[in-house]
Amino acid sequence: MGCITHRLYGSFLDNNLWQSVRHTAIFWQLVAVAVIVAGGMWLFGNILDNLANRGIASGFSFLKSTAGFGISTSLIDFTEASSIGRAFWVGLLNTLMVSAISVVLATILGFAVGIARFSNNWLLARLAMGFVETLRNIPLLLQIFFWYFAVLRSLPGPRQSYDIAGLAYLNYRGFYIPKLEFFDGSGWSVVGIVILAVAAFCLRRHRVVPRISVVLAVLILVFLLVSASVSVPALKGFNFTGGSVLSPEFVALVIALSSYTAAFIAEIVRAGIQSVPRGQIEAADALALSAKDRMRFVVIPQALRVIVPLLTNQYLNLTKNSSLAAAIAFPDLVSVFAGTALNITGQAIEIIGITMAVYLTISLLIAFAMNAFNRSTAMRGLSTG
Repeated sequence: MGCITHRLYGSFLDNNLWQSVRHTAIFWQLVAVAVIVAGGMWLFGNILDNLANRGIASGFSFLKSTAGFGISTSLIDFTEASSIGRAFWVGLLNTLMVSAISVVLATILGFAVGIARFSNNWLLARLAMGFVETLRNIPLLLQIFFWYFAVLRSLPGPRQSYDIAGLAYLNYRGFYIPKLEFFDGSGWSVVGIVILAVAAFCLRRHRVVPRISVVLAVLILVFLLVSASVSVPALKGFNFTGGSVLSPEFVALVIALSSYTAAFIAEIVRAGIQSVPRGQIEAADALALSAKDRMRFVVIPQALRVIVPLLTNQYLNLTKNSSLAAAIAFPDLVSVFAGTALNITGQAIEIIGITMAVYLTISLLIAFAMNAFNRSTAMRGLSTG
């Protein structure tokens, strides 16, 4: 019996099971995972005990409780009798609205300034350089404070508002603009427009419709004429009625975010344009292309392969920087949910966890969309090259 045991043990050692680097690594990895899981379970249990001692119930049932506070800017109906969960959606929609508008404005302004850096006009090129060097070197929070306190809060009252063509008015209470008011049953008009747009696209493939963009523009114009009316703001008493108002907090935040990010995008655009081989520009000149056509058809398409990956980082930074809205009391996700709702309910772990998960999800979606666009841009660049 002893000989058999000795032989089995000897064969076990001969197989070098425990001396194998691979099996040793797996063993210690399993040990590390077990330690991490045990530590996490201990930490989670400790948190639950502390919450119970403080009389704070864990879980997400607090989302159904009454909010008890109002929100100044909301894309959906919200009152003090609404739930905490609805307040979360209000803050999320406000964050998405600010981020989306700022991304569009920052992209347009950044591309314009970046291209202006190459202008033959000395003054325009120096103004573009001054824009970039000034805004990207001032902290974003200070820029938000500047636009909110120094610019918008110093505007005159409603009776002395700045009149913009009799359609829009600007004062310290906000920016009053015209508003589209849709008639009852306008949803059917939307269905009809979509059907006509799909039909136009199909006809375009058979060369029946010359330009799909013109057809879509006409369809949208017809839809607006048939299904909506324009409400123009008008001064009545001490305030404006009609139209829609953009709060000073919203305007300051959008201006600061878009201009600050545009300064970085302008440098990205400049680097992308400089990455285009000189021979491509000389070939465009040999074809007698104008400066506008050369930039549009030759330089920018090739520069996008350098611009788009770097542009993704700026979009992510802008979305995360929108959380600075809490500094001027704009009701974004952080201010409403991770601020007011947290102070009322005391559910710090759940609320902070949800807020972090939301920003992580938004960032991953932006990165996924931009990576897909980057791949399509690279493929078009390879096919044209």
